[in-house]
Amino acid sequence: MARPKSVEELFDREEIYDILINYARGADRADIDLIAAAYHDDAIEDHGGTFHGPASEYVALISKVLPTAPRMSHIVTNINIELDGEKAYTECYFLTFSRRDQIDDPFDSLTMARVIDRFERRDGAWKIAHRRLAWDWNHEMPLLESWGRGGIAPDPSKLTRGAKKPDDILYGDWLRGDGPATQKGEIE
Repeated sequence: MARPKSVEELFDREEIYDILINYARGADRADIDLIAAAYHDDAIEDHGGTFHGPASEYVALISKVLPTAPRMSHIVTNINIELDGEKAYTECYFLTFSRRDQIDDPFDSLTMARVIDRFERRDGAWKIAHRRLAWDWNHEMPLLESWGRGGIAPDPSKLTRGAKKPDDILYGDWLRGDGPATQKGEIE
């Protein structure tokens, strides 16, 4: 990344970065509002051969899929942001872990994709105007979850697990100080 020329440029980069990170959060938690907020109303989504068309149609499609989709985690990395006036061009890597455990032959999947976005600032807000995704690789393996062979959690049934909106801990009242953060007997 080139040295920012102004504080405004730092703010622009941070706003774009937040959109990319919140998009991943939206996918993992099935928080469709976060995903929809990333796009301009007339944005195009090209999901690398699995979908091509208006982003609003893509959001409508995944709003039906994500709430019941298997557990997944999107890690966004190698984020490059090139600012050009009221436009910005980004490239970032999405490493996605997905657990497919609701089938007869359960497996874990690791997938790497690169996302290239054209952002535009309209009415003072940066959002995606056009997104293209390129699939780089995928690796699948049998499901084997032992939590460090018992070293992390001898009884995995007691673990607080990630979930979809609104059941994930991210959406609990405790976060704002309105409820308990831990249960009795938990390590704090």
